[in-house]
Amino acid sequence: MERPQGFADAHATLEEAQFVIVGIPFDRTTSFRPGARFGPDSIRQHSWNFESYDLETGVDLSEVPIHDLGNTPEFGNATAMADAVRAEMRPLYEAGKIPIVLGGDHACSPPCVEAYPDGASVGVLYIDAHMDFRSSYLGDTRSHACSSRRIVEKVGAHNVVVFGVRSVSREEVDDNRSIGMAYVTAHEIVRDGIDSSIQRAVNMLRADRIYVSLDIDAIDPAYAAGTGTPEPFGLTPRDVKVALERVAPRLAGLDIMEVSPHYDQGNTSALAARLAREAIVRAVAARRVR
Repeated sequence: MERPQGFADAHATLEEAQFVIVGIPFDRTTSFRPGARFGPDSIRQHSWNFESYDLETGVDLSEVPIHDLGNTPEFGNATAMADAVRAEMRPLYEAGKIPIVLGGDHACSPPCVEAYPDGASVGVLYIDAHMDFRSSYLGDTRSHACSSRRIVEKVGAHNVVVFGVRSVSREEVDDNRSIGMAYVTAHEIVRDGIDSSIQRAVNMLRADRIYVSLDIDAIDPAYAAGTGTPEPFGLTPRDVKVALERVAPRLAGLDIMEVSPHYDQGNTSALAARLAREAIVRAVAARRVR
């Protein structure tokens, strides 16, 4: 059966596309408020709200080859989801595409990174209110509370920076003392400013390419209330915009996770759609400058 299509300006065929939209409607590891399985289609719906032309860069998304693969099937558990997502993502990387993945809870992110070709140089900017560094949570090693830990197991602690964190367990902090995953807290970002903070994070990622994993709860719930685990004292939407701009020349892929549209009036879905489009615009503009 043909998958539903729907992200605005995604008119290209898969073969000609530079950017490929993939939805993962999965939220079975959500530990507080469910609903992220509705995120992909809500983000798609709100993507139609925006002009194709970008005022800052002059990039017109209607002229950028973007393809929407639609949503993955539904899965019974996180292990089945991870296996299927790796199989879905691997050929996209091999074909030189930049995936834009719409979740789904944050358990969907590790397989997106695990699918990256072995031996390739990739770092991960993990933008999140939470460290997500538990070895397992509620008996599940694939829980969304374990996602940065699983990514570290793929790319190494020196290739991951958690950005915007402000909620951790003592267990995570204790474990990380020996593992050494870098992080920049939301409090440090306020103190030092977004420009200095994102430059510090990017400088720590020495890999050739950078994959960005964005949990929408990294952004303060005043702006993004439609999420499963809202955490006060967060980043602003413009902070994340700046981060995407800084990473754009090295962008390997982006996921936007944990949008639960039923907890607000569409603001969070609209913000997620705009950030997805911002990532594409900035990556295209960075290529033009080279």
